[in-house]
Amino acid sequence: MKTMTEAMTGQPPERVRAIFDAIAPVYDELNDAMSFGLHRVWKKMAVAMSGATPGMAALDLCCGSGDLALLLARRLGPAGRVWGVDFAPGALAVARRRDPRRRVRWLVADALALPFAAHTFDVVVQGFGLRNVADIPTCLAEIRRVLKPGGRAVLLDLHRPADGFWRGFQEWYLKERVAGLGRAHGLEAEYAYIAPSLERFPIGAEQERLAHAAGFSCARHTPLVGGAVGVLVARG
Repeated sequence: MKTMTEAMTGQPPERVRAIFDAIAPVYDELNDAMSFGLHRVWKKMAVAMSGATPGMAALDLCCGSGDLALLLARRLGPAGRVWGVDFAPGALAVARRRDPRRRVRWLVADALALPFAAHTFDVVVQGFGLRNVADIPTCLAEIRRVLKPGGRAVLLDLHRPADGFWRGFQEWYLKERVAGLGRAHGLEAEYAYIAPSLERFPIGAEQERLAHAAGFSCARHTPLVGGAVGVLVARG
């Protein structure tokens, strides 16, 4: 019988962790190449949509190499508190090296069982992480639990477009460009997981429904790039 992780991501949990540890040293370089730098624009947009202001407490969940956490740290200033959480130690090692001033508290932890008290954070952001968790409803419920009443969660991720043209373009792009870049770095197998993960990932109205079921008072999903990327904004 498959575990929940295998059912949601197509991979057992130890394999998912190994994938992200393996790609950690070149993750930022490949993201720039694969998106032509657009992932940085989307991340800045997500932080702006979070409404984060100086002095707040913020969580970057599934933080990877730390882009969103570092953006939040600059926005929140010295009076703010930012945590970066990921379950892949290799990814966090990269994040720590990018943060010599120790502006972020980096922590290895499970997104399905966060080690924080209820109502800890004003803002929770997640970049390209929800699609890879073992149990999406549980992850959303944990985000809602640690978010303060009235706080805001912003979840950015890749999606499978509904439009036929964009869907066909994405399939070609993943097969030709993404696979090629992965192959050039000896990581073709690691990047092959993206396409099947997109097939299983709920988008649009279904994400909004899941957010409401997790206890959020309101939720709105906005597609970007023809629906190949999307952002869910939910209120505690």
